[in-house]
Amino acid sequence: MNYDNRLQNVSVLGAAGKMGSGIVLLTMLEMAKLSFKPENKDKTYILNAIDVSDTALNGLTTYLRAQILRTAEKTTVQLREVYKDRSDLIENQDIIDQYINDVMLVLRPTTNMNAAYNSFMVFEAVSENPDLKVNLYSDIDQNNKNKAWFFTNTSSIPINELDKKADLGGRIIGFHFYNPPAIQKLVELIVTENTDVDLVEFAKTYARNIGKIIVPSSDIAGFIGNGHFMRDALYAINEIERLAPKLGLPEAIYALNRVSQDFLIRPMGIFQLIDYVGLDVCIYIMSVMNSRFEDEEVHSPFLDKLVGMGIKGGQYANGSQKDGILKYDKAKISGIYDSEKAAYVELDEINDKVDKFLGKLPDLHVPWKEIIRNPFRDGEIREYYMELRAMDNNGATLAIEYAKKSKQIGEYLLDQGVAQKADDVNKVLLTGFYHAYGPINDYT
Repeated sequence: MNYDNRLQNVSVLGAAGKMGSGIVLLTMLEMAKLSFKPENKDKTYILNAIDVSDTALNGLTTYLRAQILRTAEKTTVQLREVYKDRSDLIENQDIIDQYINDVMLVLRPTTNMNAAYNSFMVFEAVSENPDLKVNLYSDIDQNNKNKAWFFTNTSSIPINELDKKADLGGRIIGFHFYNPPAIQKLVELIVTENTDVDLVEFAKTYARNIGKIIVPSSDIAGFIGNGHFMRDALYAINEIERLAPKLGLPEAIYALNRVSQDFLIRPMGIFQLIDYVGLDVCIYIMSVMNSRFEDEEVHSPFLDKLVGMGIKGGQYANGSQKDGILKYDKAKISGIYDSEKAAYVELDEINDKVDKFLGKLPDLHVPWKEIIRNPFRDGEIREYYMELRAMDNNGATLAIEYAKKSKQIGEYLLDQGVAQKADDVNKVLLTGFYHAYGPINDYT
């Protein structure tokens, strides 16, 4: 079965979630593009958007229509070529409306899992629960005569384990989109020794066609992205527990968040990132990793305690940030959660104390938003680190130690065979996490 035919009938599980909705959008656009080819004019392309909630699916439809409109408005010139034989489509708006209609014709929103029984390929973007995933795969595979291929968006669970438990015979691949899939360029591709070679080639073609950059990761729990992020987060948590007795817990949290964002020039601080992903999600990913690394403890009692107190983070349906370790006011940090008092401490109450504790940033410091635009930033960052190492304040000291740990984690992923080369680790952090520089370098 060739590429075009394989995409004639596709299902996405967890379609209305923040990951699933992006996968649906990208795949619908690709399927519509295929349907415009002359040789495919008599073919029907179907994407089954499967989720448990009709309400959520209604929201998905609204989201998709808005995103397809944006795509059409940006590509009107190309669409004129697509519809060149349609004499009735004269104005740009006519072309845009027709394109939206054609793409939306691909969509079949449903809460019925049976829709996947006729699919040739299935994207899975449900919660990070191996039992749930295996049950879904098994149900579909037992009722699907097409020997469907499965693309799992898992960010931590070994693919080989899912393959064996669901008895898929190598018809599954790890295809880890980064959030949000419609914008993020990175995909971690996880292939096992049993993965169907045709599936691998298809996955690479699909990724290229939807504009993604592939980084291969070995089939080891956490892969490259979460393999680094979870250990990076644990280091920061250990640091706040070390600093809290003399600085105060809210102050220590805010200090490490500032060190990781400002002093290390990252797009957001480590505790903002934990909030963004969701504390409960981080705990689950850590549990997946912890059970598979006998000589390493990948676990945080601190996060357990916060989630037990109802502090979870994550996003609302509209994409705005929920309060987590940090409190947010219009996307800006306004407070820090103090688990000892079970209440948020206003940022104004601790800001001066933390600033005094950390000390000033290097004179060569450039904010992330500025330096990320500079394609030749390596030299600037190198000089910045020279100044940072020469400074004698708490902020610089904590930053240098943090950078060393980040590098150590990256090198550990290489030593353990999770990544094939240092550039793969760096590319994941640069592309998937938007860092200004990779953790494995010669200046930290």
